[in-house]
Amino acid sequence: MKRVVSLILTFSIFALFLNFGAVRANGYSAVGSRGSEVRNIQQRLKNWGYYKGAVDGIYGTATKNAVIKFQKNHGITADGICGRKTLELIGLPTGIDNSSYSSSDYQLLARLISAEARGEPYRGQVAVGAVVLNRVEHPSFPNSISGVIYQSGAFSCLYDGQFDKPVSDSAYSAARDALNGMDPSSGAIYYFNPATATSKWIWSRPLITTIGRHRFCS
Repeated sequence: MKRVVSLILTFSIFALFLNFGAVRANGYSAVGSRGSEVRNIQQRLKNWGYYKGAVDGIYGTATKNAVIKFQKNHGITADGICGRKTLELIGLPTGIDNSSYSSSDYQLLARLISAEARGEPYRGQVAVGAVVLNRVEHPSFPNSISGVIYQSGAFSCLYDGQFDKPVSDSAYSAARDALNGMDPSSGAIYYFNPATATSKWIWSRPLITTIGRHRFCS
């Protein structure tokens, strides 16, 4: 009996995990989500009088209730989840506009951003994603997102365990913005953290801009 209960609990937890992952993979926000997309939702709903709480980027009960009110007023399903239709009405991005990339590309890029730029400003996270895409377009690098990311020695996060950690919500948003054409790096194909860089060669690259702890170079 204990084994049956254990199996049921394990399956239930696994199912919930899959459901949560599907919501995040599509870039949609719901209770439990955190990050810049949630802050944008909260700020817009606050501006319109639906939301009274703090704009803290945490999708809790107050945010859900505000979303439900907004959905009811606009005649759509009032489920408290910011899916595609709700985001469209709020005026926020709903997905990847660039048809050159797949959902797998999106998820892989988000994982790389999360691993490489965890704790960086949002612009810095988007910039890291843009560097990957700039490399895809550059003749000196592989011509696919997976090829660039898995190129030998390209990203330290693949070797220090960071790549296997859970992907942050902001990284999903940053990946979507990068895929949709945002490039705070201004065309950079390299970046590095001066505090941890051990390569003398990387310092020779012409500096384009600095965002957070990263220097972005050509």
